[in-house]
Amino acid sequence: MTSLALKLDHLVIAARSLEEGERFVVAKFGTATAGGGAHPLMRTHNRLLNLWGGAYIEVIAIDPDALPADTPRARLYALDDPALQRRIEDGPQLVHWVARVDRPKSLGRWRAQYPERIAPVVPMTRGANTWGLTVPDDGAFPSWQGVGDGVVPSLIQWDTPLHPSTVLPETGIALRSLTGFHPQAEIVAEQLAWLGVEHLMRVEATVGAPAIVAEFELPDGSVVTMGQSAESVETARRAEAEAAEAAKKARRRGKVQPQAQLVDQPQEEAESPAAEAVSRPDSRTSPEPSDAAHPPATPHHPE
Repeated sequence: MTSLALKLDHLVIAARSLEEGERFVVAKFGTATAGGGAHPLMRTHNRLLNLWGGAYIEVIAIDPDALPADTPRARLYALDDPALQRRIEDGPQLVHWVARVDRPKSLGRWRAQYPERIAPVVPMTRGANTWGLTVPDDGAFPSWQGVGDGVVPSLIQWDTPLHPSTVLPETGIALRSLTGFHPQAEIVAEQLAWLGVEHLMRVEATVGAPAIVAEFELPDGSVVTMGQSAESVETARRAEAEAAEAAKKARRRGKVQPQAQLVDQPQEEAESPAAEAVSRPDSRTSPEPSDAAHPPATPHHPE
């Protein structure tokens, strides 16, 4: 086990534009994001939403107004990957998470000791903030033994004294759980344990595509879920099918009920021929039925 467990720094929502990302967050949480800024090196920009406990949500998109970089490189978080771009065509997605390496631990030295485990550390800036972030040279998500897909976290170390969460507006939104789904869950779990972040994410095997699912509690006590796995989609479909079947059975019961009431109801003695005709059903016809409407490997850290 690691002698110094890492902390959750932030969750990453990828969007085609910051405007789309902002609408997504407001629809989910009923709270607007705060201004972030531009990342000149990556030609991206972001907006942020504070979470309880010293973490935040980052909404990130390609910056259409970014100037060409002196040394062009692939954007972080696979934003240049056509597969991810197709994925966010249907709307912003929770795609990644980032764990924080606090001093005196040195992220740069840790990377130098274990380059096969930790991606290169790229110096980043946004306004007055500076930090180092692990970003593979091709801009893909970090991986171990070819397995990552956003479920294995990036690592960050802040150089500025104040963490962004300390200056963002309070929201009262708390992260309740973070679950990673992956077809090769054992490899993911091994890397999380090695990094010292296994306490931050539960890892489960999936028959579908890799995914991250986060559950949040809002100030009013309601719960919001972001992201979905093949299993959660299948559970929702099954619940929908069960509800439809229950409604169908209820409708069938509703059609039979009027006839049963008619048979059980005693006939009163007719007071007149007209009344007798009403109370006595015509043997040539039957009553119309009515329609009723009716859920690890041991980590290695620098000394």
